[in-house]
Amino acid sequence: MTTRRTRPAPRPPEGTPPRSELARQARTALADAVRIARWAADGAIPGAPPLAAQALQRAATALELSPAQVRSGWDRARLAGLVELHGDTARPGWRLRAWDRDDSAVLRGWVALFDAWSLVHPAPADLESTAVAEAVEAVPQVLSLLQLSAGPVTVPALLDLLGQRVTELREERCEVPYGPLPGPVEPAPPADPAALLDWALEGLAAVGALTLAADNATLTPLGNWAVWVKLEQICVAAQSPAGNIEQSAADMLRGCARLTPGPARDEYRAWLAARPVGSAVAELLDVARGEDALLRGLAFEALRVVGAPAEPEVRAVLGDSSLRPYALLWLAEYDGADPEDAPDVLSREEATWLWVDTAAAVADHGETGLLVRHLDSAVQGTVPALLEEVRAVGHPRTVQVLVALAAAHPDPALAKAVRRAAFQVHTGGA
Repeated sequence: MTTRRTRPAPRPPEGTPPRSELARQARTALADAVRIARWAADGAIPGAPPLAAQALQRAATALELSPAQVRSGWDRARLAGLVELHGDTARPGWRLRAWDRDDSAVLRGWVALFDAWSLVHPAPADLESTAVAEAVEAVPQVLSLLQLSAGPVTVPALLDLLGQRVTELREERCEVPYGPLPGPVEPAPPADPAALLDWALEGLAAVGALTLAADNATLTPLGNWAVWVKLEQICVAAQSPAGNIEQSAADMLRGCARLTPGPARDEYRAWLAARPVGSAVAELLDVARGEDALLRGLAFEALRVVGAPAEPEVRAVLGDSSLRPYALLWLAEYDGADPEDAPDVLSREEATWLWVDTAAAVADHGETGLLVRHLDSAVQGTVPALLEEVRAVGHPRTVQVLVALAAAHPDPALAKAVRRAAFQVHTGGA
């Protein structure tokens, strides 16, 4: 048995509703998105995003919603991870499966929508793209002021802060051109800061993060909690419960999620020893086929402990695109390859798919810094090449991963490029 010293989690600000109440509010905010996700996952064919016209009308009729409500709800369902597209077929995301019983899944889904506010409420066409990107970079500072104020903040105060933060961002970049200067260039007309602020506040209100009055804005309880979570860098993660040996494969893996490799392998061995190897392997592979990328990776870690008895079953899943990269790595190591060399068996497309899947696990269960550092593990070597191949690989969580990475990355230029890629994948653009 191992003992670990852990720092007690900071308490949320006084007056923050309990998680169950926050989850209830999130369920209410995403009610239409959940209805549409369940309708789509029940066998409807939505077609390529955005929702195809024929399916849009069918959904509006079946759910008694207007086409605009269906389109908005479908958009939110995809961004919140409630539904995933596999080709032209919609499948329920793991959050949708857990929606009625798992408050953490609900809150993570809403936070994913919160992070994607600029996709939910796109900027008006007359706002210059660079100014829009600067406003997005400055919004966390605006949210911090709203959270620390614990009440309404006037629009002039927010406008002043937005302007200060944009100025700071420009000074931090301090972009100096190399080589001879080009000829005179007509400068782009400056964007109206008030228009940028109005757009940002309307976008945050659209996802339920704040409420707007005539001359002020106030964070909702959900928005206040989400900003506090991000400020404190809290990672909600399952702890290893007592009695893993008696748990289902999924619960056992969740319990091992925060253990170091040695103690985790001990837990896997104890769990495997308590049941027939055939049924244990089948249960682990069933979990790996689920929507939670973290459990998929952990399931194959547990299968490494099984060893030879698992080899036929692992080889049999090579035809499953979601499991193939994991199975190839498992088989390479089983055949004696060094774990550091095992990734060489993956094609570039398979390695890219695995990178997105691992990023999805980090986004769902890990810390912000881990997602940023995950960039270094990509085989492409450059961010533009990575974004191009990530967009082409067709992983169902691509948009959520890119939005989370853009929200986490400290480099404004890189975050802007990642957000642009997320928007292009989300809208089906080139």
